[in-house]
Amino acid sequence: MTLELNAIEQDILLTIARQALENSVRCEPLPQIKLDELPSALQEPGASFVTLTIDGNLRGCIGALDPYQPLAMDVQEHAVAAALQDYRFPRVRPSELPHINIEVSALTPRARLAYKSPQDLVTILRPHVDGVILHDGLHKATFLPQVWDKLPDPEEFLSHLCMKMGGSGDLWRKKKLDVFIYQVQEFQE
Repeated sequence: MTLELNAIEQDILLTIARQALENSVRCEPLPQIKLDELPSALQEPGASFVTLTIDGNLRGCIGALDPYQPLAMDVQEHAVAAALQDYRFPRVRPSELPHINIEVSALTPRARLAYKSPQDLVTILRPHVDGVILHDGLHKATFLPQVWDKLPDPEEFLSHLCMKMGGSGDLWRKKKLDVFIYQVQEFQE
């Protein structure tokens, strides 16, 4: 399943994200989103991640894996969270705003991935296409499809994802995990 946001819809979401980023960092009220004035695709429930970078380096990234609000509102919420609530980074400072690039990833619904063995899992995953969610009891973690650019080897990708989840890098080899995949439509400023 793929998303089909057109260029106008993408531009609207990037504008929403930019306004949310700048207003939240400056401690100003967020612009009110008038859903009834937006294209229907942005009014529908949608899940997104907003990624902030400076000179290609990650500066914040937060999102949702499952839709629970209109896509436009989801992007606004996650732009604020990426700027102010990503525990890996200090809050974005106003002086950084001109240097930040915003990337929005709109997610398709997740699908459970059936596999029989660790090697089977490695061959089923589609690098640069699939975002991956690993579940192990109460622990879970995800990598967006864009992470394949930095970790192109499926075994290394899975090992890093296990560590992100709080497990050992070889957990995926030792234990059958719940694995879900999704795709994204990614666009940036």
